[in-house]
Amino acid sequence: MVCEKKEMKIKILVIGELGLDRFVYGNINRLCPEAPVPVLNPTEVVENQGMAGNVVSNLKALLPEDKYEVVFWHQTNPITKTRFVHNKTNHMIMRLDEGEDKSINNIGFLSPSQRETISQSDIVIISDYNKGYLGFDNIEQILSLAKLSIIDTKKTLQPNKVKHATFIKLNEVEWLKNFGIENDLVGQVLITLGAKGVKYLDEIYPSPNPQDTIDVSGAGDTFTAAFILKFYLSRSIPEAIKFANKVCANVVNKKGVAIPDIEFQSELFN
Repeated sequence: MVCEKKEMKIKILVIGELGLDRFVYGNINRLCPEAPVPVLNPTEVVENQGMAGNVVSNLKALLPEDKYEVVFWHQTNPITKTRFVHNKTNHMIMRLDEGEDKSINNIGFLSPSQRETISQSDIVIISDYNKGYLGFDNIEQILSLAKLSIIDTKKTLQPNKVKHATFIKLNEVEWLKNFGIENDLVGQVLITLGAKGVKYLDEIYPSPNPQDTIDVSGAGDTFTAAFILKFYLSRSIPEAIKFANKVCANVVNKKGVAIPDIEFQSELFN
């Protein structure tokens, strides 16, 4: 009797706030007579998971269905971000955020079952939008239990609380708030610089096709997902950064909070 070998799936745990991204696209033909503001006539509404939920969406876009298991821990009620966008120019008129004024439940004490899930996951991603779901003590404990981890957080960092992270992803604004942290956590900090690319240690990895950027919404979530997947498979930081840069260049060429094209699934495993 011949037994078929069952291919193992990548076990991924994502922890962070869940959001709903809503884009209301419309035409503008006149100014409001009551105030000097444009009048938007909606033509289309697009909705998708946002915040840490967008990280999950990117993971699922980059991996074939039979290659992964994703567990997502988040607060009970999502935060909704509604963007009102002019069709012709893709210019955002305003953004309306709902749900942040309500009390967001904290992840709280980690049960033995949760601790086991963390330690058994191949990849742990913390996508912390600093809305109340995760405290620094939670973050420190999660990172200490994880085999391979990346944290993307809006908090002002306490180096001792994130020292167990494999990688810490900061955008340029977040890095300036935590200036010099890369000297405290050598080899752990990735700084995304938008069209300029990514800084790791003393090297800048340029972004391909930066001049074609249409919409950067959710690009940080895309980088986090693409980088950690490629690193898990290749164990090469330069390869992972270059792949993530390429995926981000694809995503920012689309309107709204977009996910990568399916072609990147095969490239991820090469």
